[in-house]
Amino acid sequence: MRAIWCLLLLPGVAMAEIYRWTDEQGRVHFGQRPAADVQAQQVEVRPQVIERDEETKGREERAARFYQARQAEQAQAAAEAAEQRRQRDAECAKLQRKLADIPEGASYYRKDAQGQRVYYSDEELDATRRQLRDRISERCS
Repeated sequence: MRAIWCLLLLPGVAMAEIYRWTDEQGRVHFGQRPAADVQAQQVEVRPQVIERDEETKGREERAARFYQARQAEQAQAAAEAAEQRRQRDAECAKLQRKLADIPEGASYYRKDAQGQRVYYSDEELDATRRQLRDRISERCS
């Protein structure tokens, strides 16, 4: 809504009258309304048009390309960081499931090459729990 009002008021600003006058002390003043007791001249104000040379245009284009490349690099780095976080979170969940699968005071086993159950000793279970907790604290903090 503000943009519409600005666009509607812009022609009025461009057509505004500017006056120039000198006071009793010799100071020059500019304003939209001249002082009542002085002789004022109307000043024509034209917008300044800036032409850029080819070298300047080239610098601006290079700066724009550099800015776009930098944005692409940042987006790529953010995507890679998000993927690494996702992988780390998945690994943490897996480690925590493994730790939860080793119940306290229960029998825990693995199968050997012949498919026979080989039960863990209490020391092996404690060592396995300790290793899992260490990995969780290292990777998931």
